[in-house]
Amino acid sequence: MKLPFFLARKFVAAETIEESLPVAKELRSKGLTTTLDLLGEYISDPRLATKSKNEYITLIRAISSSDGEIDANISIKLSMLGQKIDESFCLDNLHELLTVAKENGTFVRLDMEGTDVTESTVSIFERVFPEYRENVGIVLQAYLKRTGDDVARMCDLGARVRLCKGAYKEPPSLAHQDMPSIRDHYLEHMETLISKGNYPGIATHDDILIDATKSYVRERSIASDRFEFQMLYGIRAETQHDIASEGFGMRVYIPFGDMWYPYFSRRLRERKENVWFILMNMFRK
Repeated sequence: MKLPFFLARKFVAAETIEESLPVAKELRSKGLTTTLDLLGEYISDPRLATKSKNEYITLIRAISSSDGEIDANISIKLSMLGQKIDESFCLDNLHELLTVAKENGTFVRLDMEGTDVTESTVSIFERVFPEYRENVGIVLQAYLKRTGDDVARMCDLGARVRLCKGAYKEPPSLAHQDMPSIRDHYLEHMETLISKGNYPGIATHDDILIDATKSYVRERSIASDRFEFQMLYGIRAETQHDIASEGFGMRVYIPFGDMWYPYFSRRLRERKENVWFILMNMFRK
């Protein structure tokens, strides 16, 4: 059953590439950079994985042909490229996509999913990074107990990392469960990435983490162009503009595509915190 798109309109920009580009263009005109994120995950059909790869390539070329009116990265989930089907197949798709990204000067962020694919995602990233250093980065999740080691791995590589809290339901053996602990580890990783990393993305809507990051860089006279803040489309738009007006980089992640229902239903089923996050941020500025 195809549900009406208006149910997702606040948080999903559009259902097609053509409809999402004007949203990125408008945010660019307001001083915000963007990342376009085609929704979808855990594909099990090779034909659909190939289709997803081709849609991403179309997106990269559309951004490149915008004559600078769109300043956008793209975000991909490797499970959309066939990661759960066959890693070699996924790697072939990723190489083709990154080759087009390199030719067009587009930056591609490899999103992070559940712990069933965390090591695979990091490993695939490390395999492609030497060839596409300027065009590919990765997401790490602060609540995972392995993330300190992964942050060190990425700093050694000189790779760009997007740091987020983490949205999947994971067991206590693999992930910190309580919010104070998650925040403490987020701040530890933030400090490492800003002081030792390569232009990290500090992805959070949490005022405690935002304020702590601002304090950290100001107390150490770290230039604002050493990192950027990142937030999701439709959430705290006024805060996004306020952060940009303070001189910090502010990137907005723009989800789009017709797979928005599985995207939301999976997140809301997995963790009650995701439900509260949506409800709390629907009216926050």
